[in-house]
Amino acid sequence: MRTYRNLWPQVTSWDHLLLAYHKCRRRKRFKRDATEFDHHWESNLLELQRELVEGRYQPGPYRHFYIVDPKRRKISAAPFRDRVVHHAIVQVLEPIFERRFIHDSYACRLGKGTHRALDRAQYFLRRYPFFLKTDIVRFFPNVDHEILLRLLSRHIQDPRLMDLITRIIHSGDGVLREEATPSYFPGDDLLSILRPTGLPIGNLTSQFFANVLLDGIDHFIKEELKVGGYVRYADDLVLFGNSKAELWQKRDALQSRLAQLRLRLHEHKTQVRPCSAGLKVLGFVLRRDGRRLPQSAIQRFRRRIRLLRYRFARHECDCTTIRVTVQAWQAHVAPANSTGLFRDLWRNLRFARFHPTR
Repeated sequence: MRTYRNLWPQVTSWDHLLLAYHKCRRRKRFKRDATEFDHHWESNLLELQRELVEGRYQPGPYRHFYIVDPKRRKISAAPFRDRVVHHAIVQVLEPIFERRFIHDSYACRLGKGTHRALDRAQYFLRRYPFFLKTDIVRFFPNVDHEILLRLLSRHIQDPRLMDLITRIIHSGDGVLREEATPSYFPGDDLLSILRPTGLPIGNLTSQFFANVLLDGIDHFIKEELKVGGYVRYADDLVLFGNSKAELWQKRDALQSRLAQLRLRLHEHKTQVRPCSAGLKVLGFVLRRDGRRLPQSAIQRFRRRIRLLRYRFARHECDCTTIRVTVQAWQAHVAPANSTGLFRDLWRNLRFARFHPTR
């Protein structure tokens, strides 16, 4: 197993932090904390570099909000200067771990993403008779800090970089405490339930560390369970096989291996079905001969448009907000075979301002 040392000078170099700043600023330049940092960006970036080099850097407080579409999630947004540090860390670590990641892991990786995951899942759907679909119970709130840091330290032998990573990971302790589902695992004592857990949803580092944590599970499925058809997107897993009995056996083995990471499969969301029945994954319904949007996704989009109409009529949003929302949804649903549906949706997009009478 190869280890990496002396990474700290690369993380804290001016050119590296400048690149991280520009990446962090992309698509966020008009956000309040970004514009405040931009106002004196050179002095702010120099101060951030000094804090890192001198060991004085501490993560700032998170700003929390909830999204409820399609399900309720707590999003924790770090301050802009912290997000620059997150980018700087991932820029250094990503090439190191990318060599180890398997081909069929698709979340938060360059050249991957939702559409590639759908293509691969449909490829396996046409070649196997059965699939097992499952996910991990409250994955991000239940990530164990000690286990994650141990996995990272196997490859990263730079004490200063590991100290910085430790601070960032521990800054998420308690952020998702109310959403975690503490459980006892074999060998636990009464205090084990108080172990620090949780990666804030919203951090770039959280997405990357999730791939590091689950990389061992990916290799276990591919190399020890010998699963030929397998797709993972974050904590959503789909295994393909030749019989239901075979896939249930692999589920049991996977459950045991996940327990070593103090994680559990979601029993109510674990299902084994024939591929001919279609696979609902990542917001689409896949079939061997095509893919479509589920009715729930269409209803959510219509509700979102109704809300935009209401806000636009009362001058609470502008045309840019509407255009960005529609274009983002259109890009997301582009893989679906629903040309007629989209034509009807676009035809009915009408917005009008409300002008009160005087």
